[in-house]
Amino acid sequence: MAKFFVAGEYQDSESKQATEVRNPATGEVVDTVPKGTVNDARRAIEVAAGALKKWSEMAPAKRGAILLEAGRLVTQQEKELANLLTREQGKPIRESILEMRRFVHTLDHYGGMAKSLRTAAVVLDKGRHGLVLRKPLGVCGSIVPWNFPVSLMGNKLGPALLAGNTVVVKPAGTTPLTALRCVELIDKAIQAGGGPKGVINLVTGAGSVVGEELLVNSTVRKIGFTGATDTGRHVMQSAAKDFKHVTLELGGSDPMIVCDDADLDRAVSAASVGRFFNCGQACLAVKRLYLFDKIADLFTEKLVEKAKKLRVGNGSDRDTIMGPLHTAEQRKEVEEQIEEAVKRGAKVLYGAQRPKGGEYDKGFYLMPTLVSDVDPESRMLKEEVFGPALPIVRVKDLDHAIEQANNSIFGLGSSVWTRDINKAMAAAERIEAGYTWVNSAQIIYDELPFGGVKQSGLGKEHGNEAIDHYTEEKSVVIATETQSEAVGGE
Repeated sequence: MAKFFVAGEYQDSESKQATEVRNPATGEVVDTVPKGTVNDARRAIEVAAGALKKWSEMAPAKRGAILLEAGRLVTQQEKELANLLTREQGKPIRESILEMRRFVHTLDHYGGMAKSLRTAAVVLDKGRHGLVLRKPLGVCGSIVPWNFPVSLMGNKLGPALLAGNTVVVKPAGTTPLTALRCVELIDKAIQAGGGPKGVINLVTGAGSVVGEELLVNSTVRKIGFTGATDTGRHVMQSAAKDFKHVTLELGGSDPMIVCDDADLDRAVSAASVGRFFNCGQACLAVKRLYLFDKIADLFTEKLVEKAKKLRVGNGSDRDTIMGPLHTAEQRKEVEEQIEEAVKRGAKVLYGAQRPKGGEYDKGFYLMPTLVSDVDPESRMLKEEVFGPALPIVRVKDLDHAIEQANNSIFGLGSSVWTRDINKAMAAAERIEAGYTWVNSAQIIYDELPFGGVKQSGLGKEHGNEAIDHYTEEKSVVIATETQSEAVGGE
């Protein structure tokens, strides 16, 4: 049985109970993890608080070097970690390798920022200078989902640790194993670099128990959460009691607009990857496809051919392109969304079936699915489709496409495909989303801030802006002997 990680070592829960982690492709038990209690979470928080002073007083350059070393340690074990990730999450091994590399890239990015962190200074008046210092918030809670359990953890750990905070991680109950190993390796780098035990901790257990303690415990000063919008609403409400800082990366229903002057082959490939990567289980993914009338038929024909070539199977098989959904419940929800759209008059162009026979019958598989003529009020367009199914809508022009794209409670990502710079800029300015790609697949860059609008989230991850969300600004006025002593107030 695996154990959770607190104060630099693996520990068991006081509950002496365990939860099984199963392979979505086969149903087999991969391992078990402790069912953490409120007291387990409190102890991890206390340990993190105890490590805060020494960690925050280390030079940022030293903390940055530790992050770089942590990335090196993870890279050394990339193959083993990727295989474990595939077994617990279900994604193809090639995608697991990409996720591990994405995680290391984020650690490297923030490690490399360390020597360029600066405070601000300004001359206020004669004899007075002002400084703006950035101080770490304190103990941070990182609540991580199951779809990208390592890379999304890295989005929180990189800026939090560089800024001098200590962290307690709460992984998803179904995907804690690879995250545990990564936390151990980061801690190894911290201790080798002269840092204290307890800077980074991870406690497994139910979100309603361990996660809730992070939300309500007054010692925790920041919550970084990625997950469903409804859960994010609860996170924000609970954190408000102690005025915790909150970053929420929530659900999305990203529109992709393809104009009649687009490079269709490139756009078709982007639509396929953007929808079916990780079996469509990504907050940031192509989830609504808007095609100009002139190219809709040809584009759809090309996309169907792409979908037919996606090999569905066990993620451990290197020929697999798309693995199973993560749970039976997740598959059922996607199937119900498809069925509801069909009842409203939509047409299934491909998929909407479970592959049958052999190992397919043991896992949570669903064929990649394309659906056309989707009613605007259907669940596929109103809700987030968290699986391998894509609704396709025909539009008259760019104005019509943007109007339809903005007809959503979500605003996470978006993309537009056109050779016309005027159309591209109009779409970039008018689409209500935190990120817009122009003629590009939906690739996240650590150099740019990422976060949603509307009900897709609050705050930013990635970029220099992420550091802002893990620090507090403090103003300092320094007076020399030449200043006057006029008194003012506000």
